Amino acid sequence: MPVTDDALAGRLVERMQAVEHALTGHVRSRAPFVTSAASHLMEAGGKRFRPLLVLLAAEAGSHPDSDDVITAACVVELTHLASLYHDDVMDEAALRRGAESANARWDNHVAILTGDFLFSKSSELTAELGANAVRIQAQTFTRLVEGQIQETVKPSPDDDPLEHYLDVVAGKTGSLIATSARYGARFGGATPEVEEALTAYGDIVGTAFQLSDDILDIASDSVESGKTPGTDLREGVPTLPVIMAQASTRREDARLLQLLDSDLSDDGLHTEALTLLRAHPAMGEARAYVVARAQEAKSLLTVLPDGPVREALENFADIVATRST
Repeated sequence: MPVTDDALAGRLVERMQAVEHALTGHVRSRAPFVTSAASHLMEAGGKRFRPLLVLLAAEAGSHPDSDDVITAACVVELTHLASLYHDDVMDEAALRRGAESANARWDNHVAILTGDFLFSKSSELTAELGANAVRIQAQTFTRLVEGQIQETVKPSPDDDPLEHYLDVVAGKTGSLIATSARYGARFGGATPEVEEALTAYGDIVGTAFQLSDDILDIASDSVESGKTPGTDLREGVPTLPVIMAQASTRREDARLLQLLDSDLSDDGLHTEALTLLRAHPAMGEARAYVVARAQEAKSLLTVLPDGPVREALENFADIVATRST
């Protein structure tokens, strides 16, 4: 996240260092193997968008340096990390953040239980933030799991496939990023009006973040993304570019539509589908949709005064959109 104000950038760097230090302690177990497994994805890196958004949203309040803000930042990152372990099992992914996924390095049992361990650590920390935080975290987790379950269920013939998928994404990804913004505003001492606006902003940005991931999953190779390209495509999971391509009525798309409606576990067919999809106008349509969502999120920031915090949040939304272009 580019922050043009040196003072704000310095505070965020200092507090992110405190978050990283705290996370290292939170994933530690009395059993060395559990510590190793739980540290695996965290040490592989990652963008840390969620804890960074907590810290930035806290800057909209009267006491952004509260210890509760650091705790809340750890809560959302541990929850996110836990979900990645489970995601990789569901997707049978071999790579995550440019490294072996936990299920590839060990097995599915270790990956699932490690995710459970991280969820439990996140819950322990949430309890330190009070009953309201526990309620928010529980509601967030409900939305996250509902989104995951909905993803496995095809929309009915009467449902709009795009609306169904956007609902999935709002639960899977938007919910936790919305909570990141809410926690930052709340524990940083922001007004209720600002807290609600930043929560709505986080929901939209979070959805756009996942949609840009959909595009990158098609457009990027494993070196760029750190993940196996076309994983969702191979697994038959519809994503934004795929759904938009499937709405095509162009005669020249017949082969692509046939592939998208077939088993793509075969490497040759998978590569062919990826190649055709990368060249399809649906990729541009998907990118334009993400940019529009980012603009929608930025429009909610009028509750904040002009200044470095609002500018950084606007930059955050822009990055989400442009990472897919």
